Amino acid sequence: MIEHVPAVLSHTLAAVPTGVGSDLFDLPMPVLEKVIRTVVIYLGIALIIRVAGKRLMAQMNSLDLVVVLLLSNVVQNAIIGEDNSLVGGLIGAVVLVAFNAVLDHWSMRSPRLAWLLSGKATQVVTDGVVDHHQLRRLGMTEAELTNSIQQQGATTLSEVRHAALEPGGSVTVELRPDAHTATIADLRRAVDALTAQLQQGRPERP
Repeated sequence: MIEHVPAVLSHTLAAVPTGVGSDLFDLPMPVLEKVIRTVVIYLGIALIIRVAGKRLMAQMNSLDLVVVLLLSNVVQNAIIGEDNSLVGGLIGAVVLVAFNAVLDHWSMRSPRLAWLLSGKATQVVTDGVVDHHQLRRLGMTEAELTNSIQQQGATTLSEVRHAALEPGGSVTVELRPDAHTATIADLRRAVDALTAQLQQGRPERP
């Protein structure tokens, strides 16, 4: 059975159309150029997202969705050029994943790099008052902000002590102390504390 394997492989390779092997494995550009193209486009898109602001990450409307869908097509040719080979695609994928991992690790060790890549949180609500200047700068509407804080447990802006739009697009909310909703566990603790106080103040029976 084993002695027939070389014959089967030879017949299989003979059946492959001429030129398929070169299309799969021949790189029309140097590997170094492939790596440089991929890294530069990665950094370029990261810069665009950094400049575009946190709004794109936080509340994506229909126009933002169009931009995201078209962005990959716009930069595709800049990365691959005329390279449609299997090896070229694998090289690009490996470079993207590896470079992203390196930047993540580096940014965790360097606060300055983390700020350059992601920025910092932007305060948008202070003691229930909306900072409309910051909202306009972020390109975020008050309705989008209200929707975000309601998802964090606040009913109205008056319940919010601080709210900030984080670099990743999430909205972090700090509620006023009197705005926190009591849980069942909170009620049980209050009842236990009140019961203990009553028992301490109860006079002892003779």
